Amino acid sequence: MPVVALIGAQWGDEGKGHLVDLLAARARLVIRYGGGNNAGHTVVNHLGTFKLHLVPSGIFDPGIVNVIGPGVVINPEVLIKEIEDLEARGVSTTKLFVSDRAHVIMPYHIQLDQLQEEARGEGRIGTTGRGIGPAYADKMSRSGIRMGDLLHEETLLNRLRTVLEEKNRMLTKLYNARPLSLHDTYMTYLEYGRRLANHITDVHPIIHRALDKDLPVLLEGAQGALLDIDHGTYPFVTSSPPGAAGACQGSGIGPTRINSVIGVVKAYTTRVGEGPFPTEVDGPVADALRQIGTPWAEVGTTTGRLRRVGWFDGVMARYAAQVNGIDTLAITKLDVLDGIETLKICTGYKLNDTILEYPPTTTAILSQVEPIYEEMPGWSESTRNVRRFADLPDAAQAYVARICQLVGARLGIISVGPGREQTIMVADVF
Repeated sequence: MPVVALIGAQWGDEGKGHLVDLLAARARLVIRYGGGNNAGHTVVNHLGTFKLHLVPSGIFDPGIVNVIGPGVVINPEVLIKEIEDLEARGVSTTKLFVSDRAHVIMPYHIQLDQLQEEARGEGRIGTTGRGIGPAYADKMSRSGIRMGDLLHEETLLNRLRTVLEEKNRMLTKLYNARPLSLHDTYMTYLEYGRRLANHITDVHPIIHRALDKDLPVLLEGAQGALLDIDHGTYPFVTSSPPGAAGACQGSGIGPTRINSVIGVVKAYTTRVGEGPFPTEVDGPVADALRQIGTPWAEVGTTTGRLRRVGWFDGVMARYAAQVNGIDTLAITKLDVLDGIETLKICTGYKLNDTILEYPPTTTAILSQVEPIYEEMPGWSESTRNVRRFADLPDAAQAYVARICQLVGARLGIISVGPGREQTIMVADVF
């Protein structure tokens, strides 16, 4: 049975949670491998609408084991609330396991994230301010606190005492902020550990027993490939590798075990926060793409911010596919394009007199490129009730086929609405 990585192939918010919820029925193990509660997956199923930030989207099937992997940074308060909310709505979390290697987001991470962003002024990145970047920075500088530390009183106190002294100097001397109390912070996070003790464990044996038994495993990404710390539009990126390489590193699964990489793209492009966006549009077209006033409007699940919108960017999507080895595309929100008379797809960039087939590495240059558009006819019929590819309007079929051709991946799934049933399975992807 396969190990499938499902990743975002744009700037995040592609509808990954919806697809993980759908595909999880074919898996026995779902692993969230990176990011933190800066991510948000909206899932609509028979139980209602759920907004998940840390818990894997396979949690709604009681037969599935769900793992938060070592590559995730975790705000325990957020995780506890998410677990309590799920349980209150009848969703069992008894098969949710949290890696003891995953790093903890501490209160000083959140404070420093917000203070640093404020200090950037006009050069702000657009961070969610939830402490993700500082938590990953501490992880790399080997001064982080891990989820397993919350279960050991002496370890937690010793590590917290050392790091808090340094963080308080930064808060008070650099930002003129109030210092954090060692006692209060220690007692709070010790209590978090007690409340999460039934979930925190070494997940390596769980994952590799599943692999040894040849059970189907789904790796759930957060954010998108264009926000990758190495390959994204730096510095307007996240602090982790959200792509296929991050799926291996953040779950503890070797790259040779992955059988397929599904790249999720919207039928157009969106972005939240700052950074260059070559195909961005405004006016009536933007209003149509945002679907303002509908339950599925383009508003960030985590931030609540209006998403920036634009035409499908084939240059960026092709680059994401190449970097991550995407072999299959899942195209979401095709129904949003219903009724738009003429559609545009970006097939290349123009920089002065030069035609670019790949995105420039610097945002300064990327901000100067002009998208080269190919126009395609739209369709007037609604696609929201279509369940077979052959029943889509001819123009919609041609549009989807052109996207796959530009990206260089086969078509696997088309989503025409937020519900599980509003999905067209074009190929066997799992």
